[in-house]
Amino acid sequence: MVSKNQIKLINSLQQKKYRKLHNLFIAEGKKVIQELIDAKFNLEHLFVTKENLFDTKHQPVLIADADLKKITALTAANDCLAVFKTKEITFKESSGLELALDDIKDPGNMGTIIRLCDWFGISRIVCTEESVDIYNPKVVQATMGSLARVEVVYTDLTSYIKNANTEVFGTFMEGENIYKQTLPTSGIIVMGNEANGISRDIEKLVTQKISIPRFGTLQQTESLNVATATAIILSEFKRN
Repeated sequence: MVSKNQIKLINSLQQKKYRKLHNLFIAEGKKVIQELIDAKFNLEHLFVTKENLFDTKHQPVLIADADLKKITALTAANDCLAVFKTKEITFKESSGLELALDDIKDPGNMGTIIRLCDWFGISRIVCTEESVDIYNPKVVQATMGSLARVEVVYTDLTSYIKNANTEVFGTFMEGENIYKQTLPTSGIIVMGNEANGISRDIEKLVTQKISIPRFGTLQQTESLNVATATAIILSEFKRN
């Protein structure tokens, strides 16, 4: 069973301040949990409603469906929930393409972008410190396990880009048509905030503005969802 103290702790991990306080986060669903276990995330607790779900040395705690509903962050509870230690991320030398996120706020967008980077072989995402926390339960869920394979760091993005000594690509409505560009195999691609786009300070550091052209007859759509735009941009860089 799940103790009252465990329920209180796990529920508190839905808030960023308690995740930072305890250095813990939750993950739900067999695929996500197994990916994190395989990636050597430190597993603290594992609760399951069915036996033999996981191949792990950590003994799962078998609980009732009603108990899982008390601790899940999902609208509909899955059949397992785990508590992991967060990882301390340190900067390492990086080459190739990097993705920079300028104040991405939506957990679903962040999780999808992490999954896209995993798919397209982008090993590092650099975020502003105000961007949504990658250990937010909705982010963890949306990554579908890709969090285990993509390094995500939070820093002063303006300073990071200034010191990067590489080409910086930014997505703007008035940018050059990406389908007509010869794109490099290294550099930083900046994606902006859902509502406001790329901030003025970071815009000044962009060396090449690019855009995804609209093909609709009326061309009244203001913008693409940032995760959708990221998919198109990354695909085009990798295709070139």
